[in-house]
Order: sequence, then structure tokens, then C-alpha cells
Amino acid sequence: MSEQQSSLKIERSGPSGQIARVTLNRPEVRNAFNEGVIAELTAAFAELGRDPALRAIVLAAEGKAFCAGADLNWMKAMAGYSWDENHADASRLAEMLWTIYSCPVPVIARVQGDVYAGGVGLVSVCDVVVAVDTAGFCLSEAKLGLLPATIGPYVVRALGEQASRRYFITAERFSAAEAHRLGLVHELATAETLDDKVEALLSALCANGPAAVRACKRLVQDVAHATITASLRDDTARRIADIRASEEGREGVQSFLNKSRPSWLA
Repeated sequence: MSEQQSSLKIERSGPSGQIARVTLNRPEVRNAFNEGVIAELTAAFAELGRDPALRAIVLAAEGKAFCAGADLNWMKAMAGYSWDENHADASRLAEMLWTIYSCPVPVIARVQGDVYAGGVGLVSVCDVVVAVDTAGFCLSEAKLGLLPATIGPYVVRALGEQASRRYFITAERFSAAEAHRLGLVHELATAETLDDKVEALLSALCANGPAAVRACKRLVQDVAHATITASLRDDTARRIADIRASEEGREGVQSFLNKSRPSWLA
């Protein structure tokens, strides 16, 4: 099934619609952001995140570029904004990024073309990134006398502090191979094998316990930058106890011991 919006194409596939594909559908402007795109992405991921049957989301784009950052007409309008208007505008972008980053459902970015400025932030909030090997990346804000502030927390986590120091201040373009080396991109593919790579990842995700996958995503976000204290150690012990005692956890262990298929593979 599919739903067409002004800036997004949303489709469901797989058994019981367990896979969602959210596609940026403004190829004529290189899928650049404006207020409408930001609102639609925020609403789409908020709604998808509330669906307990959903196993994975693919974030993709139509056309030659994945996302070119801010739409030129939007930038022209922003040039006349007051501080309060700029703050409100940036807050909406920050909320969109947080909604995708905190979505309980795993998100795979299918990057088929160039990624600039805010587009790098969009990639950075995804859990797994597959990019075509010809894609270029650029944090271009400094060229305009700006800075990648709202995307910064996510880009620094995904790209690393040292690489972010360089690319924030130089605004150099870097290749998909370099993005892969630095960890922003997990998998490289040719244009011909991009979808095969994405499908392989979807198969891997859907072979795992649905609740376990969501819990794993949350675990990484919660512990990645946390100090290893007694409280954190107790928290992790509670998490594994919770899932071991859950219906899914018990079924998964018994299926492994009995060499049978758990219900999520039926």
C-alpha cells in the first residue's frame, strides 16, 4: 500500500506491512528541506514509531541527490527572519531530527546520491546507512557564514569528533569512501547493488526478535556516552532480566535450544 503526500512518498510492504519506506520526493530541488518537508517528516516518523507491528523503516530519496540541505526559496525567506523567527524555525528542524533519531523502529538510510548540509544530519540520525559509492558529502554551512548547529549533535556522534572538527570548519566535500572509512556510512554499494544491500539488511533485521531489536536500539543510545557507574551496571542488568523474562525472550531461547523457528520467523 502507498500514500502520496506533497513532499514524501510513504509505502508499506512485507508480511502485514512490516516494512515502511519513506521517500523524499522533491527531485527537482534535490530533495532540499523547507517548512513543509520538515513538518511531513516529523509527522511521518512520529506516526510510524507508534506502530507496534513495524519492523524497519527505509529512508530514501528520488532523483540524483539524496538531500541538498535547505531549499533556496526557504533560505531567501529566512534572510528576513527576526531572531525569534529563526529560533522557531531551527527548533522545528531540531524536533524533526530528534523524532527520527528517537523513533523506536530501526531506520535504514538508502543514500543514492549527494548529501549536503542538513542532509548529512538526516543521514546521521539513521541507524544504518547504505550509500552508493559515487555519493559526495559536504557540511557546507560555513561557506554561507553559518554553522551546522541543529544537526551537530548527531553528526558528531556519527562522524566522530576529529572528522567533525575538520569538515565543519573547512566545508570540504568528502567522498562516500571517506564517509565509510570514518563510520558515517556503514555499507557502500554500486548503483546496481544498492537495493540488494538494503534488502539484505532488512532481512537481517526481520530475522531477529522485534522487541529485542527495539531494545537494542534504545540500549546503544542510552549507554553510548554514559559513564559506567553502579547505577548504569544495575540498569543494564535490569534490561537483560526484563527481556529474558518476557514472552519473546523465553520463546527465542527455547526455539534456539529446541532448534525450532520462533513465531516472528513463521
